[in-house]
Amino acid sequence: MQVAEVVSLREQVERAMSSQIVAGEIAPGTVLTVPTLAADFGVSATPVREAMLNLARRGFLSPIRNRGFRVTDVSLEELRQLSEVRTLLEAPPMRDIAGRLDEGEAQRLLELADEILEAGHQGRFQDYLETDTQFHLALLELTGNPHLVSLVRELRQQTRLIGLKQLAESGGLDASAREHTELIRLLLAGDGPGAEALMRRHIGHVAGLWSGRDEPA
Repeated sequence: MQVAEVVSLREQVERAMSSQIVAGEIAPGTVLTVPTLAADFGVSATPVREAMLNLARRGFLSPIRNRGFRVTDVSLEELRQLSEVRTLLEAPPMRDIAGRLDEGEAQRLLELADEILEAGHQGRFQDYLETDTQFHLALLELTGNPHLVSLVRELRQQTRLIGLKQLAESGGLDASAREHTELIRLLLAGDGPGAEALMRRHIGHVAGLWSGRDEPA
């Protein structure tokens, strides 16, 4: 097998596994083994082992000597802290970019918003999470600050949204998914304060609905 093929398989396994862990499809505390995962994915052990080691470096897994890897947990307090930092970084820029979206940018973002909603409907959580990341980072790219984009990308990789699967099954994911479209409409209208307020509410779901917890009415 060529090196490029191994890397590609490793990336595919890592993306799939990280999405399943973030969305709660694989519960915290679950023990994963390389042979079992290799069989599940239909690939050799090498790309799976490399993917697991990368996920361990990213904090998704912890190694268990001679047994495999255990899915790590993220406490409610950690989620609240991550949500707070993301809010500080992502909400205020909405005022700056309000009224500045051109037609092409707005159309691209609305298409991503539609894809997020559709992926949520179909329970395709890897697509949901990856498209959601594209949407949020594309918005922040409009600030012209690559450091901000990089920081938010890293913070998103540390977040767990273990309530997504249950929320999708109950039909409750639609409302939060539709906030993406509402946000673009506010930005197009030049409503900076409204867009900032919506982004604050949206990110607040990290420690609320998306983690299987109730939110204040």
